[in-house]
Amino acid sequence: MTETATAGTEFPFAPLPPEEAVEHLKRLMADRPMTKINMPYGGDVWIVHRNRAARTILADRRFVREPFRTGESVVPFYVPFPDFLRTTLQFEDPPQHTKLRKLVQKAISPRRVRDMRASAAAFAGELIDGMLARGGIRNLVAEYSVPLPVEMLSSLLGVPSADREKFERWSSSTMAVAGKTEQEIAADMGELAAYMTDLIAQRRAEPRDDLLSSLAHAREKDETLTDAEILPIAFILIVGGFDNTANFLTTGVMSLLHSDEQRAVFLTDPDGLAPTAAEEVLRHGAFAVGGPVGGGGGLVPFVATEDVVVDGQLIAKGEAVSVDPGAANHDPDVVTDPDRFDITRKDNPHLMLSHGLHHCLGAPLARMEMQVGMAEIFKRIPTLRQAGEPVICRDILTQPMTDLPVTW
Repeated sequence: MTETATAGTEFPFAPLPPEEAVEHLKRLMADRPMTKINMPYGGDVWIVHRNRAARTILADRRFVREPFRTGESVVPFYVPFPDFLRTTLQFEDPPQHTKLRKLVQKAISPRRVRDMRASAAAFAGELIDGMLARGGIRNLVAEYSVPLPVEMLSSLLGVPSADREKFERWSSSTMAVAGKTEQEIAADMGELAAYMTDLIAQRRAEPRDDLLSSLAHAREKDETLTDAEILPIAFILIVGGFDNTANFLTTGVMSLLHSDEQRAVFLTDPDGLAPTAAEEVLRHGAFAVGGPVGGGGGLVPFVATEDVVVDGQLIAKGEAVSVDPGAANHDPDVVTDPDRFDITRKDNPHLMLSHGLHHCLGAPLARMEMQVGMAEIFKRIPTLRQAGEPVICRDILTQPMTDLPVTW
């Protein structure tokens, strides 16, 4: 990387050491609120860097996703956006989005998530028992970070634990951007839809205390939700409910392994510090794991329904806009010492789980799983250490870690 490049404000930018990447983002945000770039698919999109501008857009109903849902416009992104995802709740706009989201939020209430916490800790303990019994070098991702959220999601939805391997396979298939044929993806999606449709029918006949039962019997203005409305909700939770959370949990553990100072602090009170540690991992974890960081990511874009001026920049009607959480999470106007990894940070206005209308549906569950997952493994294995380089799967849209070798 040349001196000119590292001192500039270009965007996107190639991977830099974490400290340099944060400085680059600071210069970028001081220079302008957003940058228009041309994506490999879908054309131009404004990428918003500043935190307050991002929050303004995420809360403004003049930015919608209907053109992407209907196919009128192609989602501007680095890879072809899976058609399947465009049928899910995250591509709905009010009033349909409002109706469905309200029903789901009732089912994923803080009380329900609190009630699940003890079972999450117990299951995490079982997973740790297995790792300790096997000994040697273990894959934290496959043996801990993925099984924990899959088990919790299965419990929330009412899916038998025995079926969790199917969910991993189906989810990986739906998120694939390479490595599977369209026929294979279609087959997996067909199996998932048939399975969930059958499970919804079972819950209509015999309700239980789970999310599918709540949705199968939910009424909105005296109208019961149809399978066509329930399935996309279940799908987005299945796809996003373990893949992203597993990656967040792995990043959390890895970031603590890379900071002797912060790990020592965390070990003084894992349960008490887990809430603020999880938020700091969401904000800064990708910068705290030791590897270079590039600039160019963004949340799912929106389209402006009219001319809108945000932070002095005109976004014209019909233009696409996306939020760059990597920059917004390091905005010095809202984050003190944004380059510092501080698991005790109290004021943490990060946007990793979005904001406003499209704030992550499963955020309460994801936060609980991160907190429990990080606390339990360091309580049980305080001498945990990394035993090799992580493996990242580039063929999945979310580009998750698939292997993090650890020992103790």
